[in-house]
Amino acid sequence: MVKKPAPDATRRSERSRRAIYAAALALVAEAGYPKTTVEGIAARAGVGKQTIYRWWPSKAEVLLEAFLDLGEQTAREAGQEPYSVPDTGDLAADLKTVLRATVDELLDPRFDAPARALAAEGVVNEQLGRQVVGKLLEPQLQLYVDRLRAAQDTGEVRAGIDPRIALELFVSPLAQRWLQRTGPLSHGYTDTLVDYALYGLAPR
Repeated sequence: MVKKPAPDATRRSERSRRAIYAAALALVAEAGYPKTTVEGIAARAGVGKQTIYRWWPSKAEVLLEAFLDLGEQTAREAGQEPYSVPDTGDLAADLKTVLRATVDELLDPRFDAPARALAAEGVVNEQLGRQVVGKLLEPQLQLYVDRLRAAQDTGEVRAGIDPRIALELFVSPLAQRWLQRTGPLSHGYTDTLVDYALYGLAPR
């Protein structure tokens, strides 16, 4: 008799993981975070809930990892580095490029629901909040810091400026408008944020 090849546990685990990611993102978009459960994710992914608990302690961690993976996958499909800030030598143009891409992502239904769920849950769940900041926000903010420091080296930004504070001039207003829906998100809006941040409000 011809022996059948042994099942590849690694491939099976990867298929299960991807199914769980997809299920978590879909359920949050359809039912909202409060109604999304580990049992529901497991049922939709076609796995046992113990499979989920073997890899993640709660639905919050499942969603965070699924969201991070979504960002990486989307960037790869577009032929881009995930969460990158370009350096063409023109700081204003580079910031406008990355903020326009951020607006596109925030307006994408695939990103909007899980991002809002993570932001809201992170406020009341201190442990998740630290993970969101550490795994998602800080790596992105550090890219802005690095780009602003490069601009300091070329004289586009004053030497005494603290990049970590400076980036809040354009990142924070965008986050506030998105979170609280205080106005429309558009490329024109983020372009204006960059212009105000770099050139100020006083007459030139």
